[in-house]
Amino acid sequence: MVHPTAVETRDEMSVLGLGTWENDDRQQVADSVETAIEMGYRHIDTAQIYGNEAGVGDGIAAADVPREDIFLASKVWIDQLAHENVIASTKESLEKLGTEYADLMYVHWPAGDYDAEETLSAFAELKRDGFIERIGVSNFEPEHLDAARDVLGDDVFANQVEIHPRLQQSALREYCEDADIELVAYSPLARGGVFDMPTLSEIAAKHGVSEPQVSLAWLRAKGVTTIPKATSEAHIRDNWGSLDLELDDEDIEAIDGIEQTDRRVNPDFGPDSWA
Repeated sequence: MVHPTAVETRDEMSVLGLGTWENDDRQQVADSVETAIEMGYRHIDTAQIYGNEAGVGDGIAAADVPREDIFLASKVWIDQLAHENVIASTKESLEKLGTEYADLMYVHWPAGDYDAEETLSAFAELKRDGFIERIGVSNFEPEHLDAARDVLGDDVFANQVEIHPRLQQSALREYCEDADIELVAYSPLARGGVFDMPTLSEIAAKHGVSEPQVSLAWLRAKGVTTIPKATSEAHIRDNWGSLDLELDDEDIEAIDGIEQTDRRVNPDFGPDSWA
């Protein structure tokens, strides 16, 4: 089974996507996805645990853009990571999304039923059979990435993690750059924390933009794809406006100099190294 795909290289991958975490109202998520796509977004991110895959599918179907032009990503939850459950739950996700394939399917966390060999071999099977185009992982630290690459080789396409100016993840960024693994930032606005950062506020005032736009532009300058969650048209549009912002060297150096470790997402089952 071969599918047309909108994305073959990073240059063609939309570096700004729409995140849908904590948006489980079917009509609301459908409306936000449709609005984003009509505005120009082409990367839509969801997950089984979000409970909104059907709404995401509704939004994609309602938008006047062909499915093959959308980069659609979802994630398998930690209680579905046994081999057969990966396959069955992914097929259920595709049915909810109203699509024959996902452009990218992630292991949501290295937790629960996760076993590198058993779990990732199921992802490889899904890719071989055309149900997913790419294999991703999420919330993986270097040691988890090493084990994943032992199983998949170069087929680890992306690692989705929390990254923003308050949690810069420099070591992980260096690892992924060296390994040619795409980094995708969730919570790139630090769950609203970017509004409480004087450095970002000064840069925003200098350019006449918002603090979220500064954060997104900084991440883009670092080669990181971002998927900020937004539901209102105003926020979706403000995030989209970050693509017009080019930070200068002084701006980037100022943000690089922020020394904080402010992790906003840290569940009990997160990697031991986060404790």
